[in-house]
Amino acid sequence: MPKILTGGIGKTEVADTVGSLRLDGLEITVSNDMDAAMKLRSGGADYYLGTCHTGAGASLGILVGLLGQPLCHTFGRSVPTEDEIAGLLADGKKVFGFAIDQIDVIAPVMARAIAARG
Repeated sequence: MPKILTGGIGKTEVADTVGSLRLDGLEITVSNDMDAAMKLRSGGADYYLGTCHTGAGASLGILVGLLGQPLCHTFGRSVPTEDEIAGLLADGKKVFGFAIDQIDVIAPVMARAIAARG
């Protein structure tokens, strides 16, 4: 069961949005960037969805610093397709940042793509 942590200024909204989808096999927990980095590093979580105003920096700053850029991806102001997300997941990305005003669009696509991977 994939474990997703949420963080940033919209962490509760992301968790609520993903939770409302009622996707089997996903566990979602509201977190913060430091705790998330430690859990991702130790295998206590699988993915992190972080939000900030632009989706391009503050949503992932700590995680990029502690886990490294290769595991992280920021969408900035773009809205990814499910295929794009599937490709990022296949490439090993585990940490994703996006803008708070796009939670209702991006969080469901992210959750479905993660659930599809199992």
